[in-house]
Amino acid sequence: MLVVGASGNIGGAVVSALTRAGLAARAAGTHPTALENRYPGVEVARLDLLDPTTFAPALDGAAGMFLVRPPAIAKVGPTLNALLGVAERLQVGHVVFSSVTGADTNRVVPHHRVEERLRESALSWTILRPGFFSQNLADAYRSDIVNDDRILLPSGEGRAAFIDTRDIGDVAALVFAAPDAHRSAGYVLTGPQALNFDDVAALLTSELGRPIRYEPTSALPYLRHVHAQGRPWVQAIVQTVLHTGLRRGQAENVDPTLERLLGRPGRTLAQYVHDNRELWASPA
Repeated sequence: MLVVGASGNIGGAVVSALTRAGLAARAAGTHPTALENRYPGVEVARLDLLDPTTFAPALDGAAGMFLVRPPAIAKVGPTLNALLGVAERLQVGHVVFSSVTGADTNRVVPHHRVEERLRESALSWTILRPGFFSQNLADAYRSDIVNDDRILLPSGEGRAAFIDTRDIGDVAALVFAAPDAHRSAGYVLTGPQALNFDDVAALLTSELGRPIRYEPTSALPYLRHVHAQGRPWVQAIVQTVLHTGLRRGQAENVDPTLERLLGRPGRTLAQYVHDNRELWASPA
């Protein structure tokens, strides 16, 4: 299975889950040597979503493909959707796309156009729609936690049922092991409990042994804050839209699908923080 974005959180979890399940994985990314070092013994392929000449060689002979949109990719037409076109031409067996919750109806997020392209294709596919990732604490929120002991977001009192990307990897491996059972399915995936960001700050405070606070803000200041951290404007806009959506309850529902598929509860946010507490060590 070709795993797009193997250097990231979700793709990395999929490579690990496929390997544990005894399924062949082909880790794809722009830096093959780094992938070889990260995944000893796993096949590696160079894939650059901005370079269409890498698409066919990366997909050649692949029994399936796990697709995820890297945050830096804003235009999905010439990148992800073009890759799907090549996969269709090469008759790749099954595609699992990691989308986001609500992308089937939310035309603002880029994932919506990828879902449309999949549904229009002749490919066999499954769409995963996870909500907010536990790993956001190590990515989007990490700098503020480490440097300022705060979580700054435009999310108000909104709650999120955080999902660990390790569980997404396990679901993807399950789908690839029996694709016929999951063909044309769209699965909403959440963690086992919904927390607001005061809860998240309290959890971090307890685990790290220093006070972490949640600081609510509005959309425009947050957009500027994210861009000032070095993220492109398009990425900053998507991140802002997703977080302001929490105010309307867009990610608070705990869905039973993950537990039903895996036969176990999902990992909690507390488990994730405990397993990775060194990531938020204070610079002091």
